Amino acid sequence: MISHSTLQTDLYQLTMAAAYWQAGKAEQESVFHLFFRCLPFRGGYAIAAGLEPALEWLEAFRFGKDELQYLGDLRTKADTPLFRKDFLDYLGELRLKLDIDAMPEGEAVFAHEPLLRIQGPILHAQLVETALLNILNFQTLVATKAARICEAAAGSPVIEFGYRRAQGPDGGLSASRAAYIGGCRGTSNVLAGQCYGLPVLGTHAHSWVMSFDDESEAFGRYAEAMPDNSTLLVDTYDTPGGVKNAIATARKLRERGHELSGIRLDSGDLAWLSQQARAMLDAAGFPEVKIVASNDLDEHIIESLRHQGAKIDTWGVGTNLVTAADQPALGGVYKLAALRREDGTWQPRIKLSEQTAKSSIPGRLQVRRFEKDGLLMADAIYDVDHGIPNDEVEIVDPGDPIRRKQIPGGTIFREVLQPVMKGGKRLFGPESLDTIRARGKETMAKLYPGTKRLANPHTYPAGLEQGLHEVRERLLAEHRNNRGKAIP
Repeated sequence: MISHSTLQTDLYQLTMAAAYWQAGKAEQESVFHLFFRCLPFRGGYAIAAGLEPALEWLEAFRFGKDELQYLGDLRTKADTPLFRKDFLDYLGELRLKLDIDAMPEGEAVFAHEPLLRIQGPILHAQLVETALLNILNFQTLVATKAARICEAAAGSPVIEFGYRRAQGPDGGLSASRAAYIGGCRGTSNVLAGQCYGLPVLGTHAHSWVMSFDDESEAFGRYAEAMPDNSTLLVDTYDTPGGVKNAIATARKLRERGHELSGIRLDSGDLAWLSQQARAMLDAAGFPEVKIVASNDLDEHIIESLRHQGAKIDTWGVGTNLVTAADQPALGGVYKLAALRREDGTWQPRIKLSEQTAKSSIPGRLQVRRFEKDGLLMADAIYDVDHGIPNDEVEIVDPGDPIRRKQIPGGTIFREVLQPVMKGGKRLFGPESLDTIRARGKETMAKLYPGTKRLANPHTYPAGLEQGLHEVRERLLAEHRNNRGKAIP
C-alpha cells in the first residue's frame, strides 16, 4: 500500500545521479549499508521491519512518462532545465541491477549492524536511498516499540488502537503492519486488516452511550446488534455503575445463549478500577468476561499497572505506539562502504567524524550471530572479503574500542544477512506476516532478560570483528593525515 513512485525520494539523489552520469561514474560498482547508530527508546534491542514493502517498491522501480515530464519541467535559478534531456532519456530506460542482502523482518538488530547491504551501480544504489530509509526506519521503530509494549504486557494480548492518531493514512497502515510484527495481537485499523490480513478488533465509543438517554439501554442495544462481539465501554459516566450495567447486559445475553466478550476501561485509576471490576464480574458469575484497558498506554505504564496488581486482560495501545511518541524517528543512515576498482578488487570507503561512533564502517559487511544455551550470545560484524576466524573470534565495540568480547571457537552461529535480490530481481516471494511475527516472538525469547529491561538494559555485545576493527582504525588514521583525499 506504499507509494511505488520513483519520485519517493529527495532531490539531491537525482542531482547526484545526474552528476554521476555526466562524470562517467554511473555504472561504477558500489556497496552501501543501511543501519542506525543508536538503539531506540534507550533500549537494548530493535526489531527489523519494513523489508517486504521495500522490496515491493524496488520491484516497481520505473521512471514513467509523468515522472519524467515533471523532472523535465524543473528549472534552475537561471531558468534553465535542471536536468538534461539525454539524462532523462537515460532514466526512462533505467532498470535496477542491485544485489541486496537483508536482515529478515522480525530479527533482532543492534547498533551499526546493516539492515541492508546494497551492491550495484552507484547511480542505482544512490537513487533508492531515501525510499529505503523512509520505509525501514519507521517500520523498524514501530515494531521495536510494539515488542517493548508486548514484553511489558507479559503475555497478555496487546491491540493496536492508533490509526486515528497516526501520521497520515500511509503512516497508519505502516504502523499497523509493524505493530503486528512486533507482537500485537491485532489492530482496530480495518484497512490494514484488508491489506495485510491482520485480525481486526474493537469496542464502541463514548458517543454510542451518549446517544441514548440511559446507559443500560445503550449497552442492551449494542449487545443486540453484536451478541457475539460485545465489549462494553463502561466509563462514560461512572465506572462502577457502568460495570453494574454491563453485568445486567451480560445476564440478558446469557439468557439468549450468548456471552459478553468484555468491558473496556478508558480513564481513571486503571489498577484500582480493574480490580473492582474483576471482583464484581466474578461475583456475578462472569469470570470469563475480559477487561480491556486503554487511555494513552505505553510500556512503562503497562509495567507499572501490572506491578500494582491490575486485573487487565487486554491492552489497547494507540498514540504512543503508532507515533513512537517518546522517540518518533529511528535515525537510520545509508553510507557508502566500498567501490570496485578497475582490477575487480574492492576499495573500502569510510566517512570520518570527530566521534568514533559516527565514523562509518568500511567494506562489504555481514553479521555473524552466536548463540549459547538457546540465547543470543553476541554478534560479530565482519567484511565478507576478508572473512572471519573459524576458531575464537574477538569483537570490538564500534564506539568504544576498550569494550571487547571473546567468543570461543565452536560456538553455534548463523549468518544474519540473507540474499533477497539479485540483479534487481527478487529471489523469493513475500513472507506471510504470521511467519514474520513468529520470527519476532522467537527472537524475543532468545534475548537475555536483561537486554529486554525497559530501564538500564544490558548492552548486547555487537561489535566489529578484530580484523575489521583494525582496518577501520587504519583508514581513520590515514584519512586524518590526508584530509580530503581517498585512501587507495
